[in-house]
Amino acid sequence: MTRVKRGNVARKHRKKILKLAKGFRGSHSKLYRTANQQVMKALRNSYRDRRKRKRDFRRLWITRINAAARLHGISYSQLIGNMKKANIEINRKMLAQLAVLDPTSFDKVVQLASQDKGKK
Repeated sequence: MTRVKRGNVARKHRKKILKLAKGFRGSHSKLYRTANQQVMKALRNSYRDRRKRKRDFRRLWITRINAAARLHGISYSQLIGNMKKANIEINRKMLAQLAVLDPTSFDKVVQLASQDKGKK
């Protein structure tokens, strides 16, 4: 069998891993074996956390809406329930933005939701 040296292929692969490990501390960015382990771990964490970020932001929005709603004497679940009955379709991200940046508009949304609840 003929000898295969893999010079270019191996070097390109190692350089690609070390480039991904750039900025890691100590030998994690210098030595191929440890860099490879850390790159695999970093990629695994980033894949997981891209999904986790969506959950975290939803929790943050719900917390902000709940805090703002309680200032108006209503809980988060009651507010969302009333909004569904009143056919007010504002997603939680926009509702949280209203609560933080434009409290008067948020107040109007709460009033609209509470009014329609009384009618039905």
